[in-house]
Amino acid sequence: MGKSSLLNALFERKNLVRTSQTPGCTQAINFFEARTREGTVAHFVDLPGYGYAERSKADRRRWGELIEGYLLFRPTLRGVVLLVDARRDFGEEEQELLAWLSRPSQVSRPPLNIVIAATKTDQLTQAELSPRLKSLSEAASTNVFGVSVRDARAIDRLRKRLLAFLAPKPTDLA
Repeated sequence: MGKSSLLNALFERKNLVRTSQTPGCTQAINFFEARTREGTVAHFVDLPGYGYAERSKADRRRWGELIEGYLLFRPTLRGVVLLVDARRDFGEEEQELLAWLSRPSQVSRPPLNIVIAATKTDQLTQAELSPRLKSLSEAASTNVFGVSVRDARAIDRLRKRLLAFLAPKPTDLA
């Protein structure tokens, strides 16, 4: 289960976002709006995957340009969730994207909140999961959040973390 499945779980909807068994199903930027029970409106975006996908190098390069343009020139963008497979180490593309996201932007948008979510944690035993998350966190120099679409508590924790991006900071209220 990938990005689109995770969005369905976050929105508590089964078919809001189209999913597929084949990685690389998302080929365009897809926008979603959600309203919390408290009335807060959040906008989420499902971007094409850039790493492991059964697509040509040309398609992946085109998606990279699409994603980079979106991330650079979206002044309302508050945060990015980088998904990694909990069963694997960071790939070169994930490391490059994380480094790129962490650099100060050359455009006029605020710094991004970055959440790294290790997906498919349900496919590891509890004994395997803790060392994997620790290893990924050390590699990323930040806490990596373990999540599975089959774990309602983990989905709820991730949802709360993402909604915290929307909460006004004291400096925003001045």
